This record gives sequence, C-alpha cells and structure tokens, in this order.
Amino acid sequence: MPADATAQAPESGAASPREKRSTGILPSQTIREMIAKGEIATTIPVIDGQIQPSSIDLRLGKKAYRVRASFLPGRGATVKQRLDTLSMHEIDLTEGAVLEKGCVYIAPLLESVSLPAKVSGTANPKSSTGRLDIFTRLITDYGTEFESVPEGYEGPLYSEISPRTFSVLARTGSRLNQLRFRRGNPVASDAAMRRLQDSVKLVHGQEADIKEGVAVSVDLTGDPETGLIGYKAKQHTGLIDIDRPGGYEIADFWEPLYRQKDRPAELVLDPDEFYILASKEYVSVPLDYAAEMRAYDTRVGEFRVHYAGFFDPGFGMPEAGGEATRGVLEVRSHDVPFVITDGQVVCRLVYEPLTEVPDKIYGAGGIGSNYQGQGLKLGKHFRNG
Repeated sequence: MPADATAQAPESGAASPREKRSTGILPSQTIREMIAKGEIATTIPVIDGQIQPSSIDLRLGKKAYRVRASFLPGRGATVKQRLDTLSMHEIDLTEGAVLEKGCVYIAPLLESVSLPAKVSGTANPKSSTGRLDIFTRLITDYGTEFESVPEGYEGPLYSEISPRTFSVLARTGSRLNQLRFRRGNPVASDAAMRRLQDSVKLVHGQEADIKEGVAVSVDLTGDPETGLIGYKAKQHTGLIDIDRPGGYEIADFWEPLYRQKDRPAELVLDPDEFYILASKEYVSVPLDYAAEMRAYDTRVGEFRVHYAGFFDPGFGMPEAGGEATRGVLEVRSHDVPFVITDGQVVCRLVYEPLTEVPDKIYGAGGIGSNYQGQGLKLGKHFRNG
C-alpha cells in the first residue's frame, strides 16, 4: 500500500500535500492520473508496482530487433523507419530471449505517451539494470537526444539495450528503465541545494561540496573488518535472468576487491572493466525532492559513474528507514587505465523539487525498495548482494 505522505513529511520544510508547486517532478499520484487520462497508454494494463515515488517503470514489448549500430532517428524519421534499414533480425520476447553482451538491440515498449503541454520526460536505467552493466537508453520518434521525451510528445517509446558485461535473459514485461515526468522547467540551483544541506543534510559523513550539484566521492578505505572496497565483474560468466532476483551466487560473477595493507587507498581502473564501489558520503533525498546523478564528467577523469541515475524521494531518509545509506557507484573507465584515490570526487547529485510529496515514499509502505539503508551492495539478482 502507498505510504501516508502526511505522516511521512518531515518538519524540515518539505512540502505538505496541500502545498503544491506549479513546476517540478511529477509524483506517483500524478502519474496515476496521467494513466487514467490516457496520457500514459498501454495495451497491457499498468500494475501498481511499476509506479515509483517519482517515476514509472517501462516494460519491454513483444519484440526486439538486433541492430547494426546505435542510432537516433533525427527530426525527419521515426524509429520504425530507421529499423527498416538498420535491423539485422527480429527477436520474439514473449517466451523470453537471450540478449547477448556486446550487441545492440531496440525494443518497442508496452507504454506509449501523449504528453500535455509543458510536461516533458527524462529516462534512466533502473538501479538493478545499472548494477548489471546493461547500457539502456530511451528513444522516441523524431528524437535528437537519448533519454529525453519532449514536451507534448505523442507516440511510442523504445528502449535501446546493450548488455556490456553479462548476457541476459529478458522477456515481454521485463523492466529495464524508468521514466520521470517534469512540469515546466524547475530550477535546480546550488543555492537551493545549500539550503537543503543546512536543513536536512543531503550528504553527511563528509563535508558537503556543492557546485553544479552535490559532490559524491568514492570510498576506498573499505570495510574495517574485511577490507572489502568493491567488486570487479568477471568477463566470462553464465546468463542472468532479468526477472530472477536472488538467483545467483556472487562468486560466479564478481571478483571481490580488497584494500592492500600498508599501501595508499587507491584503485587502478582498467579500461572497459566494470566495477561496483560505494560513496564515502551518506546520501539523503527529502520527501518532496528527487535527485539525479550526473554520471560522466571528463573534468574529473575519463570514466563513467552510475548508469542508473535516479534517486527517489525518501532515499536515505531516517523516517523512511534509510538512515546511513550510501550511494553505490557503477564505474567503467574509458580508453586508458585511471587511478582513483580514496575521497576523490567522482560525480555530482542534482536535486529537483517535486510538485508535491508523493503518496509512495522510497523505503516505506512496503513498495519493495531494494537499496534503502545500503552500503556496498550488488544488485538484487545476487544472493546477499
């Protein structure tokens, strides 16, 4: 059942259900209204488990297409028109199919949209998708940007899928990415984030560094007892079923990484290897805000952090069971080996307001939040992960 937003709202300035903003990220109750109005449409009814505090999970349709290369359709073409020239073969997903690592696929989604004026969308992989190193991006007809649904867009949605490390088994209804809706153009200013830091502690455990977002740094000191600092994905493994949580042993897919005693707390990232690490900071997202991790910034190094960039309202908040919640970092180096050191800034979180407190809060009300209160944690597919 959805959490009671009134009971969950903190005293530190979060909007009450009666205090609505005219612009901002749309909450779970507004997403339900969009479904009822047909602004989000599907041939198979949406289930409540798809609706997250500030986004909706998108489901794979009945087919996928193996394509020669990633693409954007551009202003003059639909995705289907581009598939007519780029598709190599069609794959039936109704009974499940293997999506092989290193290949690129385009899958029509069950959901389509008819957005009203001043409402746009931004997509990202789900957390569990990112932790499997599945590179997935949303595409629209006539699109000139990935992960973006323009204001007033009416039409189908597609997912580009490229498993990078593990081959995966997916099927109709599998959920790999999620879509967040935004009304207007709310300002995500550093001044607003500093005020939030003072009132609710967006990050703690480290001094807050707020400039073009809230800095997040990497923890390479490791567990005080075991010295574990992270995991490195193995290259030659078995298949992972997207819809089988808790089905796999960590040792079959991951190599644990430990801090070496009497050596600097640092790690060499090998090109095109995939790592799971943790932040030094404990991260919190107020109940009337959402956050997005800006994953790739060449100013801090040639590596990408965190494919799955959405942080829902309530993430890491004590009243939602999230006290002492770290950010998990999905890290891939590009082109050259790169040394990261303990405490190095690797990405930044940008916080945006919601139009109102959602009736679902991350980590509360039994909505199945897998990563509330997490430390260094692998995805939900792995036992004890």
